[in-house]
Amino acid sequence: MGLNSSAMTIQLQVDMMKENAESRGESVTPSSSGSSGRRAIVPSMRPSTSRKTEGVSRPCTVCGSNSWDTDEVRGETSCSECGYVAEENMMDLGAEWTNHSGGDDRSRVGAPTTLTLSDKGLSTEIRRSDLTSGAAKRHGMSGKALRDWRRRQRIDQRSKTRDSRSRNLAKAMQFIRDRGDLPPQIEQEAAGLYRHSVDRGLVTGRSIRGVSAACVYVAAREARIPRRIEDVAEAFDMVKDVDLKELKRTIRLVSRFLGAHHITGPEEYFERFHSDLGMRPEVLGRVRKMWDMVKDDLSWQGKKPSGIAGVIIYRASQDSDSPRTQSEVCKVSGISEVTLRGLLKILNQKLSEKSFQ
Repeated sequence: MGLNSSAMTIQLQVDMMKENAESRGESVTPSSSGSSGRRAIVPSMRPSTSRKTEGVSRPCTVCGSNSWDTDEVRGETSCSECGYVAEENMMDLGAEWTNHSGGDDRSRVGAPTTLTLSDKGLSTEIRRSDLTSGAAKRHGMSGKALRDWRRRQRIDQRSKTRDSRSRNLAKAMQFIRDRGDLPPQIEQEAAGLYRHSVDRGLVTGRSIRGVSAACVYVAAREARIPRRIEDVAEAFDMVKDVDLKELKRTIRLVSRFLGAHHITGPEEYFERFHSDLGMRPEVLGRVRKMWDMVKDDLSWQGKKPSGIAGVIIYRASQDSDSPRTQSEVCKVSGISEVTLRGLLKILNQKLSEKSFQ
């Protein structure tokens, strides 16, 4: 019985070898005593071309079973019944985690590209925080080594800003990051607007500070979170009358060339002024209801949107249990008390007309 079973196993292996040889195009002839059989020489395949990416779907050629086990470590697929290896050198399509620092982070990539850096963050840099006296002591650097690394940092920075466009972008992106006071997404939009301005030649003959401030203002306006021109000018140290006029002129130029023609309305200032004044939530609802009543009137044409928002908030606060003074509202909205009282007369007249209708 043992001899019969061993003979059957050997015969199955011989048949399997014949099938594999025929599938590769080889001819196998049994050698006899009178003739010397030769096997055709077939060049071996490269390992990269012989790898498999799909699992086995056919029955086992040895035992006929359809149960397969996959060893992802060795890259093999074998029959779970007889152990026949049907696939080998399989590709691992998963992530090839590599961590050289020994920490928990196994990611193989760095930070994503960002428009707020002159080189979009694709190059490496020597950080200033690593070259302070405390960091040098922590890293075990001597005074001479620290001076050498600082010199390398200066050389590295100069090598990245050799052309005028790179120096222009580096300075402008620094302005947008430090003085823009924008959310990250809107900051990216402002950086993109400045890059388009450079491509259109709008920066030529104008100050980098002024064009970057204009891009910050336009990006905030397009995102429906407007900033007052006076606030942007103050953030960019453009408080003189000449600088303010130049900023307004640059804003119109950037808007015209880049197609940013969104008109800011008073309703976009309501939440900001309401938050700056520290008022209760029900006052904001009363402000929106009041604006819905008078927003279609033509009397508001030509008026400053922030001034209209300020007078409506002032009128709504007078009807609440926490009123705000005219000076407080004027400080937030950026208008004078004379302007506020003039707009208040128009608002009271329109509200009285609506109440009689």
